[in-house]
Amino acid sequence: MPTDFIGAGLAFPVTVDARGRIALVRGGNEIDQAIRIILLTPPGQRLMRPTFGCKIHDLVFAPNDATTAGLAEYYVREALTMWEPRIRILTVQAGPDPEHPERLLITISYEIKATHDRRSLVFPFYRIPGEE
Repeated sequence: MPTDFIGAGLAFPVTVDARGRIALVRGGNEIDQAIRIILLTPPGQRLMRPTFGCKIHDLVFAPNDATTAGLAEYYVREALTMWEPRIRILTVQAGPDPEHPERLLITISYEIKATHDRRSLVFPFYRIPGEE
Protein backbone atom coordinates (compact mmCIF):
# COMPACT_ATOMS: atom_id res chain seq x y z
CA MET A 1 0.00 0.00 0.00
CA PRO A 2 1.55 3.38 -1.02
CA THR A 3 0.69 5.16 2.23
CA ASP A 4 2.76 2.56 4.09
CA PHE A 5 5.82 4.01 2.36
CA ILE A 6 4.90 7.52 3.46
CA GLY A 7 4.30 6.41 7.03
CA ALA A 8 2.92 8.29 10.00
CA GLY A 9 4.38 10.86 12.32
CA LEU A 10 3.54 12.86 15.39
CA ALA A 11 1.15 15.72 14.76
CA PHE A 12 2.91 19.05 14.93
CA PRO A 13 2.38 20.77 17.23
CA VAL A 14 2.05 17.73 19.48
CA THR A 15 -1.58 17.20 20.49
CA VAL A 16 -3.74 14.51 22.06
CA ASP A 17 -6.44 12.72 20.05
CA ALA A 18 -10.01 11.93 21.16
CA ARG A 19 -8.84 8.70 22.83
CA GLY A 20 -6.18 10.42 24.91
CA ARG A 21 -3.24 9.25 22.80
CA ILE A 22 -0.66 11.38 21.07
CA ALA A 23 -2.14 12.42 17.72
CA LEU A 24 -0.56 11.13 14.52
CA VAL A 25 -0.75 12.34 10.93
CA ARG A 26 -0.51 10.05 7.93
CA GLY A 27 0.02 10.19 4.19
CA GLY A 28 0.38 13.50 2.40
CA ASN A 29 -0.41 15.48 5.55
CA GLU A 30 2.59 13.88 7.25
CA ILE A 31 4.82 15.02 4.40
CA ASP A 32 3.38 18.56 4.53
CA GLN A 33 4.21 18.69 8.24
CA ALA A 34 7.70 17.28 7.65
CA ILE A 35 8.35 20.01 5.06
CA ARG A 36 7.20 22.71 7.48
CA ILE A 37 9.43 21.30 10.25
CA ILE A 38 12.44 21.33 7.91
CA LEU A 39 11.76 24.93 6.85
CA LEU A 40 11.06 26.16 10.39
CA THR A 41 14.29 24.70 11.81
CA PRO A 42 17.46 26.79 11.49
CA PRO A 43 20.64 24.71 11.06
CA GLY A 44 22.36 24.25 14.41
CA GLN A 45 19.13 24.16 16.42
CA ARG A 46 19.14 20.36 16.82
CA LEU A 47 22.16 19.40 18.87
CA MET A 48 22.39 15.80 17.68
CA ARG A 49 21.82 16.77 14.03
CA PRO A 50 23.39 20.21 13.61
CA THR A 51 23.05 20.38 9.83
CA PHE A 52 19.28 19.66 9.88
CA GLY A 53 17.06 22.52 8.78
CA CYS A 54 16.93 25.32 6.25
CA LYS A 55 19.28 28.30 5.86
CA ILE A 56 16.33 30.55 5.02
CA HIS A 57 16.60 31.99 8.52
CA ASP A 58 19.79 33.75 7.38
CA LEU A 59 17.46 36.02 5.36
CA VAL A 60 15.38 37.34 8.24
CA PHE A 61 16.98 40.80 8.00
CA ALA A 62 17.36 40.82 4.20
CA PRO A 63 15.36 43.23 2.02
CA ASN A 64 12.23 41.84 0.36
CA ASP A 65 13.65 41.92 -3.17
CA ALA A 66 14.47 39.59 -6.07
CA THR A 67 17.87 38.64 -4.61
CA THR A 68 16.32 37.56 -1.32
CA ALA A 69 13.58 35.65 -3.18
CA GLY A 70 16.21 33.85 -5.26
CA LEU A 71 18.22 32.91 -2.18
CA ALA A 72 15.05 31.71 -0.43
CA GLU A 73 14.22 29.48 -3.39
CA TYR A 74 17.75 28.06 -3.38
CA TYR A 75 17.81 27.43 0.39
CA VAL A 76 14.38 25.76 0.37
CA ARG A 77 15.27 23.50 -2.55
CA GLU A 78 18.61 22.61 -0.93
CA ALA A 79 17.03 21.73 2.44
CA LEU A 80 14.16 19.68 1.01
CA THR A 81 16.48 17.78 -1.34
CA MET A 82 18.69 16.90 1.62
CA TRP A 83 16.08 16.13 4.30
CA GLU A 84 12.88 14.94 2.58
CA PRO A 85 13.68 11.94 0.34
CA ARG A 86 9.99 11.00 -0.11
CA ILE A 87 9.35 13.88 -2.51
CA ARG A 88 10.52 15.12 -5.89
CA ILE A 89 10.57 18.91 -6.01
CA LEU A 90 8.89 20.31 -9.11
CA THR A 91 9.17 24.05 -8.49
CA VAL A 92 10.05 26.50 -5.74
CA GLN A 93 8.93 30.09 -6.27
CA ALA A 94 9.34 32.96 -3.83
CA GLY A 95 8.11 36.52 -3.95
CA PRO A 96 6.93 39.35 -1.74
CA ASP A 97 3.41 39.20 -0.35
CA PRO A 98 1.58 42.24 -1.81
CA GLU A 99 -0.57 42.57 1.32
CA HIS A 100 2.25 42.24 3.87
CA PRO A 101 5.58 43.75 2.76
CA GLU A 102 7.48 42.03 5.60
CA ARG A 103 6.41 38.59 4.37
CA LEU A 104 7.91 36.47 1.60
CA LEU A 105 5.60 33.80 0.16
CA ILE A 106 7.33 30.61 -0.93
CA THR A 107 5.30 28.22 -3.10
CA ILE A 108 6.64 24.67 -3.24
CA SER A 109 5.23 22.25 -5.81
CA TYR A 110 6.27 18.65 -5.33
CA GLU A 111 5.38 15.07 -6.11
CA ILE A 112 5.20 12.27 -3.56
CA LYS A 113 7.44 9.60 -5.08
CA ALA A 114 5.47 6.61 -3.77
CA THR A 115 2.07 7.71 -5.05
CA HIS A 116 2.92 10.22 -7.81
CA ASP A 117 0.52 12.57 -6.02
CA ARG A 118 1.32 16.19 -6.91
CA ARG A 119 0.91 18.71 -4.12
CA SER A 120 1.59 22.36 -3.45
CA LEU A 121 2.41 24.13 -0.21
CA VAL A 122 2.66 27.88 0.43
CA PHE A 123 5.10 28.72 3.20
CA PRO A 124 5.02 32.27 4.58
CA PHE A 125 8.46 33.50 5.64
CA TYR A 126 8.43 36.52 7.90
CA ARG A 127 11.30 38.96 7.70
CA ILE A 128 12.12 41.75 10.10
CA PRO A 129 11.68 44.82 7.92
CA GLY A 130 14.43 47.38 7.77
CA GLU A 131 14.56 50.73 6.10
CA GLU A 132 14.09 49.72 2.47
